[in-house]
Amino acid sequence: MKQHNDTENSQFLLLGLSEDPELQPLIYRFFFSMYLVTILGNLVIILATISDFHLHTAMYFFLSNLSFVDICLTSTTIPKMLVNVFAHHNTITYEGCIMQIYFFALFVGLDNFLLAVMAYDRFVAICHPLRYTSIMTPQLCVSLVLVSWITSSLNSSLQSFLVLQLSYCANVEIPHFFCELSMLIHLACSDTFLNDMVMNVLATILGGGCLAGILYSYAKIVSSIRAISSAQGKYKAFSTCASHLSVVTLFYCTLLGVYLSSAMTQNSHSTAIASLMYTVVTPMLNPFIYSLRNKDIKRALKKNFEEEIRKVITVLGLKF
Repeated sequence: MKQHNDTENSQFLLLGLSEDPELQPLIYRFFFSMYLVTILGNLVIILATISDFHLHTAMYFFLSNLSFVDICLTSTTIPKMLVNVFAHHNTITYEGCIMQIYFFALFVGLDNFLLAVMAYDRFVAICHPLRYTSIMTPQLCVSLVLVSWITSSLNSSLQSFLVLQLSYCANVEIPHFFCELSMLIHLACSDTFLNDMVMNVLATILGGGCLAGILYSYAKIVSSIRAISSAQGKYKAFSTCASHLSVVTLFYCTLLGVYLSSAMTQNSHSTAIASLMYTVVTPMLNPFIYSLRNKDIKRALKKNFEEEIRKVITVLGLKF
C-alpha cells in the first residue's frame, strides 16, 4: 500500500524528442505551428459543415465528428509538451499522466471507430445508392457515433484503471513526449502481465475489428465500381470515397508502422518520433485531404468566405 501511495505522489519525466537544449526552440516552434494548423483546419471543417445546409448529410456529420476528435486528440498531448519545452522542465504528475492515458486512448479509439463508420457510409452510398437515405437516417448516424463514444470510453476507462493498479519506482523517465500506454506499462515495477494481455487483446479486437470492417467495405465498393460500365461513372463513384481512403491509409499505415517498429527495435526515441505521424501529422493533414479533394467542402468554404467579406464591407460602410 505504501508503494502505491508513493506512486500517486510522484512525478514522471517526459524526455521528449530530444534533450539537446539548442533544439528546444526549434521543437517548440515546430509543434506550436502544427498544433495551430490542426486546430484551425479542423475548426474550418466543423464550421463549414454546420453553416452549409447542403453539407447536412451523414458523410459530413461523421466528418465533423472526426475533426472534433482530431482537435481533442492533439490537445491531449501537445499543449503539455509545449508548456514543458517553454518552461524548461519535463515533469508531469502521476495524475496528469493517467489523464493523458485516458483521453489519448479515448480519442485514438474514436478515430478508429469513426473511420470504420465512414467506410460503412461510403459502402452504402456506392453499393446501395437508391436506399442510401432510408438506411443512413439521422437516428442511425447519431447511434453509430454514440456507440463509438461509449465503446471507446469503456476501453480507455479499463486501460486507465489497470494502470492505476501498477506501482512505479522513483524517478521514472518516459522516453516520449506524452504518457504512452505501452511505455508506462513496461516501466512499472510491479507485474504487468494483466495490463499487457488486456492491451493487446483489446487492440486486436477493437482495432483489428474496425480495420477488417473497413477492408470489407472497400472490397464491396471496388466490386461495385468494377461493375459500372462507363469510365465516367467509375471515376465519380471512386471520387466519393477517395478522401476517406486517403485518411484511412495514412492513419492505419502510420499507426501499424509505429507499433511494428517498436516491437522490432529497442530505440524508444525513434518510436516517439515515429508516433508523431498518427498523433500530430495525421490530424493536421485530414482537413487538407478532405477540403482539397472535395468540391462540396470547397464550395461551402468559398461561400462562407464571400459572406464574411460582405459583412466586413458592410461594416466599413461601403457598397458591395
